[in-house]
Amino acid sequence: MKTWMLVTLGMVLVGLVVAAPPAQADTFTLTSCHVSGSTCQGGSVPSGFGTVTLTQSGTSVNFSVSLANGNRFVETGAGGGELFLFNDTLAGSTITTIATAPTTPAGGLSGFTNLSPVQADGTGTFTASVECTTASDCNGGSAPTMTSLTFTVTNATVAQLETANANGNLFVADILCGPTQTQCTGLTGPVDVSTPPVSTPEPATLFLVGTGLAGTGMFARRRRQGGSSPQGPQS
Repeated sequence: MKTWMLVTLGMVLVGLVVAAPPAQADTFTLTSCHVSGSTCQGGSVPSGFGTVTLTQSGTSVNFSVSLANGNRFVETGAGGGELFLFNDTLAGSTITTIATAPTTPAGGLSGFTNLSPVQADGTGTFTASVECTTASDCNGGSAPTMTSLTFTVTNATVAQLETANANGNLFVADILCGPTQTQCTGLTGPVDVSTPPVSTPEPATLFLVGTGLAGTGMFARRRRQGGSSPQGPQS
C-alpha cells in the first residue's frame, strides 16, 4: 500500500476515535441507609443494597437498578411514595420503557421529570421519579416482588443525570430489606447513592480506540521497513 494511502487511513481512524461520542457506563452502589429502626440508619453499608448503572445511548440514558440480598422495591411515605428518585430538570427530557423484574405491578409503571421537589427521609429532595401508576399496587410489603428496575431518560446525558441534590445525594431507592440484608431485614425505607461511580468504557469505544491504534501501528511499521531498505550504489 502506498505511503499516502497509509497516511490517509491513519488520519481517518484517529478522526473516528476523536469524533465518536464518549460511550461509557457509570455504576454506583447504594450504600447510604435511611431505613428507620435498622442498625444502619443514618450510616452506610459498604457492601451496599444494590447498584445503579447509567449508560449513554445516543441522546438518551439507560438506567439499570439492581437490588441485592433479596431487597425489593416498594413505595412508602419515607421514600416520598416513589420506587426510585433522581434529579432531572432538563427541558424536553422524558422517561420511557420502564420495566421491573421478576414481577410488574398490575397497574403498570410511570416516570416523571421536572417535578416539584419530592422529599425522601434523610436524603433531601429530588425532581424526577419512577413510580407504580396505581399507588396501592406497591404499598409497602404488599408490593409485588421487584428486584430490578430499568428505564430510559430521553434528551439527556449521563453527566447531566449524575447531579447531586443539596444534600449531596444522587439517587434513592425505596426498599423492603431482604432476608440477607442483615442490617434491616423486614424493614422498609430509602437507601441512596452519594459516592462517585465506577466508569467502564463501552465496547464500541474500545473498538474504535483499538482500531485507531492498530492503524497507527501499521503505518509506523511500514515507515520503518521503508527506511531500512538497502541503498543502491552511490554514483
